[in-house]
Amino acid sequence: MNDAFSSACPCCLPNRGLSRRQFLCTTAAGVAAAPALASGVIGSAEAAPRAQAGRPILIKGGCVLSLDRAVGDFEQADVLVEGKKITAVKPNISAPNAQVIDAKNRIVMPGLVDTHRHMWQGFLRNVLPDGSLEDYRNVVQRTFGAKMVPDDVYAADLLSALGAIDSGVTCILDWSHIGNSPEHSDACVKGLQESGIRAVFAYGAGQNESGRVMEIATSKYPGDIGRLRKQYFSSDDQLTTLYLAALGGSPEATFAQFKAARDVGARISIHVGVGEFGRNALLEKLDALKGLKDDTTYIHCCTLNDTEWKLIKDTGGTVSIAGYVETLMGHGNPPVQKAIDLGIRPSLSVDVETSVPNDFFTQMRTVFSLQKNEVWAKRLGGDKNPPKFLTVREVLEFATIEGARANGLDKKIGTLTPGKEADIIMLRTDLLNVMPINNAVGAVVTSMTSHNVDTVMIAGKIMKRNGVLLGVDMNRVAKLGREAQARNYKAANVPDKRI
Repeated sequence: MNDAFSSACPCCLPNRGLSRRQFLCTTAAGVAAAPALASGVIGSAEAAPRAQAGRPILIKGGCVLSLDRAVGDFEQADVLVEGKKITAVKPNISAPNAQVIDAKNRIVMPGLVDTHRHMWQGFLRNVLPDGSLEDYRNVVQRTFGAKMVPDDVYAADLLSALGAIDSGVTCILDWSHIGNSPEHSDACVKGLQESGIRAVFAYGAGQNESGRVMEIATSKYPGDIGRLRKQYFSSDDQLTTLYLAALGGSPEATFAQFKAARDVGARISIHVGVGEFGRNALLEKLDALKGLKDDTTYIHCCTLNDTEWKLIKDTGGTVSIAGYVETLMGHGNPPVQKAIDLGIRPSLSVDVETSVPNDFFTQMRTVFSLQKNEVWAKRLGGDKNPPKFLTVREVLEFATIEGARANGLDKKIGTLTPGKEADIIMLRTDLLNVMPINNAVGAVVTSMTSHNVDTVMIAGKIMKRNGVLLGVDMNRVAKLGREAQARNYKAANVPDKRI
């Protein structure tokens, strides 16, 4: 374990003989921002209350994992939320006017952050559990995606976002390559806003039967990003923010997409290093065009060459690894160790719910076990100077603060730091899969599931409490999903079977 965390609580670290008092740490301060919800499946503010009108929320008596090295971790402490912001993290906070949430037998920590998920596939969950990347392109993109209408993608994004919240993901980047028309993009934004999740909308190209998506007559990609910026994202100080999901292609075409994003002040996310196609040295060619900057997140990176990795590092880029799907579909070996070797701390992502579980606990366990297996293999192979093993704390940081950094939001979220926005989850430690707790971080990373997610707060608004999503009309959500599923299957001429 890193020495920087030697003052953490005994439920988070092995006992080193220190007293409980010696484990207590101090607090810090920072800055924050704002959201707004659409009407629809989300109910009133009474169903999902926000601390307001001078009434703070006090989360009291939990095991607090701030993941902020200055704030520290606590065996037992409180978190005070006023409006959207965290204002204090320490033991025994006095707030007589606060609404109190009892955090006994709970771990209190930052919400999980996903840096890459194709949310337009929300009602296609598990449609392709055995498929390869090529199967995915043919079935999900060129068959189902080519025939989706705006109502379909609205339902899909809403389903995916609510599922993310339910599993403890408070911030997500929607890699939305379903821009078949401007109306499709609008529908995705509507679904995200209505869900109440903190979302980065990564505007992308569309889908068609041929895969030549730049030929879609109704798509306005990438130029429509200017309209989207003005219509939905005029401020970065809101719950939904804007990226460009770069399609790639030739270096010149990719550079033009990057320019479209930068012209409107949007950050960029792009798939690179995927399978054999990813061995095309695209990043070297983009660098020759002066196209690489610190505003870009590179997804997968499995088959990049050493020069490309150095370019990511030198230009300040961030990395998103989707270890489960990369091993499942043939992208290449998830480059966890490669990133670490270069001093790059990756973020994590689910990628496609068509083949992968929607929860982040699976993602954390996947990269943790893959990296350790790689190091063990080197040792067994006679390597006298193998890499260090990842720790569970590092993996938890990948799933929180590193995700916030890749989503351009690390000044707002990712740690429980006074001054940041209150994206907070509470995880039950009194369930049979983790009790009795011996190591809090270890329990989160190695043993917990979505079943442990008791409470979810986003920007100070309680979205889930006592294991139940608040203010959500589940009958309407289910109906939207079934109708979109049936409509899309029919349009795609796919038999609607479950077995």
